[in-house]
Amino acid sequence: MKTFVFQGDSITDAHRDYHNDDNRGAGYPTLVAARLGFDRPGEYRFLNRGVSGDRVVDLNARIKRGIINLKPDVLSILIGINDVWHELNDNPNGVDNDKYFRTYCEILDEIKTACPDVRIFILEPFVLKAAATEDNWASFDRETRLRAQSARRAAERYGCVFVPLQDKFDALCAKAAPSYWLIDGVHPTAMGHQLIADALIEAVKADLG
Repeated sequence: MKTFVFQGDSITDAHRDYHNDDNRGAGYPTLVAARLGFDRPGEYRFLNRGVSGDRVVDLNARIKRGIINLKPDVLSILIGINDVWHELNDNPNGVDNDKYFRTYCEILDEIKTACPDVRIFILEPFVLKAAATEDNWASFDRETRLRAQSARRAAERYGCVFVPLQDKFDALCAKAAPSYWLIDGVHPTAMGHQLIADALIEAVKADLG
């Protein structure tokens, strides 16, 4: 059985049970596991290892237990919004874009060295204008798009599959308010998680058959 690992921050974590791998939270990892697990019975075990609040440097710090020790065959990573958000408060602790890119490359390099056959899917960081982001919208929008560009560059450098999400969320705002998709501009609603799941499933099926 192949191992599919989901990595990221609270968007991936989605209130998962840290003591029960069968409880993958209320987000896109559960939706992806349901679809792929139904379509391909017994082919994968799905492990959600997202941690709420993580920045790219936090993911790097736990790379051994959170990724490498799991020996994934398939890995998805969604990280970046906290690198922006944590800088926009009274006690800034974000990660600037240059360091974000360098650290992302360090992560991918270490994973590729330890698990050379793993297939990696890099999900694009995204943001919309809503309750948590509107007061600093110009900074959120600019900096998140920079992290998205860096995530794409890192994916290209290490031969990973990049999964675009920002344009998809932007397009959906013509159908319903931003908060319908991202409740606070950052965290997805059930509908927002469905968008992420659909995009990742499409990418996995296109890449792995």
